Amino acid sequence: MFEVLVYVYENYWEGEACPKLEQLSRKLTAAGFEASEIEDALVWLDGLNIAAQSTQICLSESPVPTSVDERQDHSKPEKCMRTQALDSMRVYSVLEQEHLGAEALGFVSFLETSGVLPSHMREIVIDRAMAAPGNPVTLDDLKIIVLMVYWSFGEEPDALVLDELCDDTEGRIAH
Repeated sequence: MFEVLVYVYENYWEGEACPKLEQLSRKLTAAGFEASEIEDALVWLDGLNIAAQSTQICLSESPVPTSVDERQDHSKPEKCMRTQALDSMRVYSVLEQEHLGAEALGFVSFLETSGVLPSHMREIVIDRAMAAPGNPVTLDDLKIIVLMVYWSFGEEPDALVLDELCDDTEGRIAH
């Protein structure tokens, strides 16, 4: 599945240029991918598309409360997730910890504390990582997921982040 996602990212890096799922399926078949890999990737991409569109709608529609009264008004049901406060902390469930593993969670934390992965994108990364095969998800697979989340928002990570996401860390020597 991840080979298909990399192919989609490399060939349709401008999210608007990506064809609809039916046409994409035909193009991936023509590129030589197996039907089961294509199906898994398309289901995963559909989930990514839904999550990204929902988040973008929520971000554009939900104004940040300006007064204490607005923050404490619980009369209206919440449709969208609010942005995370600076002093809040994300607690991962046991299932998330088991499926993602320490290395992937550490990398997500690194990206988040570096200021390159906002909380709304982090939640989509976690959601899509939970929908990915592997137990735990490998760091390389998580990096592809992060790239695909950026792609779904029509954003390209800055050069240093892109280097970190695309660099093979196996050959690195710590100084």
